[in-house]
Amino acid sequence: MLSYEPLTPTTFLERSATVFGPRLAVVNGGFQLTYATLWDRVQRLAGPLAAAGVRPGDRVAVLAGNGHLLLEATFGVPAAGTGCRLVPATEYGQLVAAGEPLLVRVEDELTPLSINYTSGTTGRPKGVVYHHRGAYLQALAMALHTKLDAASSYLWTLPMFHCHGWCFPWAVTLAGARHVCLPKMEPGEVWRLIREHRVTHLCGAPTVLTSLLAHPDAPADALDPRLLACVGGAPPSPALLGRALQAGIDVIHLYGLTETYGPAVICQPQPEWRGLPIEESAALTARQGVGNVIAQRIRVVADDGRDVPADATTVGEIAVRGNDVMIGYHRDPAATEKAAPDGWFRTGDLGVVHDDGYVWIVDRAKDVIISGGENLASVEVENVLVGHPAVQEAAVVARPDAHWGEVPVAYVTLAAGAHATEAELIEHVRARLAHFKAPKAVVFCELPKTSTGKIQKNVLRQRAAG
Repeated sequence: MLSYEPLTPTTFLERSATVFGPRLAVVNGGFQLTYATLWDRVQRLAGPLAAAGVRPGDRVAVLAGNGHLLLEATFGVPAAGTGCRLVPATEYGQLVAAGEPLLVRVEDELTPLSINYTSGTTGRPKGVVYHHRGAYLQALAMALHTKLDAASSYLWTLPMFHCHGWCFPWAVTLAGARHVCLPKMEPGEVWRLIREHRVTHLCGAPTVLTSLLAHPDAPADALDPRLLACVGGAPPSPALLGRALQAGIDVIHLYGLTETYGPAVICQPQPEWRGLPIEESAALTARQGVGNVIAQRIRVVADDGRDVPADATTVGEIAVRGNDVMIGYHRDPAATEKAAPDGWFRTGDLGVVHDDGYVWIVDRAKDVIISGGENLASVEVENVLVGHPAVQEAAVVARPDAHWGEVPVAYVTLAAGAHATEAELIEHVRARLAHFKAPKAVVFCELPKTSTGKIQKNVLRQRAAG
């Protein structure tokens, strides 16, 4: 007899309620939940949803910040058998308190679980549809790669709504670890919670790690327990990774998109990297890496769809495939077909492959600057700029130019108390790269960012064009 059970991440909480029932599951300010209580509340949310007429295929919207409500809904909505109505935060307590427990078993693991919208930094936001199987497997991958266990404490610096929190709502839960909620990303509050709750894990864009390391409360020595920072959403510079290592923070570089359930690629640490000089270790860790344990081999393909050679030089577009790739775009079959013309999802990121099989992003296709007929990777210039001791963050975009077509312009945020001139930073780049790659102007400012911490280069391009 074939034994088969459809995969769904809701079962992770059901198991943890049994195995880790009395353990602390959620800390949300002064509000705390054990795993047993969390599971009870999730079922009590599912009951009223079903009673209100919510059925499979319906879309349930929850308006909430990074807290227990959104975490409970992540499990409670699928437990109701659905994947509308709006559940306002002001009514939530009464809804759960009066609800009759319900758990609807998933019959088809490939049915939609959630819709996650892209950030819109490179185009119109699109609704990305996840299925139960992909979320289940991606959660397992995240738990394995980050070594989550019941002694772990995870701080929610990453918005739960972004790529469904990179599937960490389910990953933390399956490990029986502690969710420490953070309504707003404030570096001082982050360091307080890290020390108070002995936080072991957090995730975010490189800008999150940058702001933490620049804060006065950043540790002078290695934390106890050590902190693992999972960084993704944009390529971190070797300089940033070097600063993290000096502060005693372990960094795992993850890469993915909303369309890939978050991190489909990991810069898998190799035992031989231990003990290397910080500069060399940071350069290796800055690469995007290889497919995670549930993904197929990551590819870099030329325009004809063939793999580029692994020579760390030939540029192509990164393509991915596997269980952690979306069903498709919500109500947009044309965009779905365009994104994966041959069954391999084209990410829009340009990269090269090293001889060890690790992929390194050169730039996003839309961020490449074409100056005098030469392709200029904005990421390469940004990495050099943030290597200057006075620079905290940098973004480089194209500015229209009558003679060259486009020229690079840098937008820079200086570190607190630091000073640098435009001429000094331009010369810093000219001394390390071909002269045509140096920015023609440097603008000192706070960089515009999305709610997930990504730098909005589309906004900067508009400024440059103006």
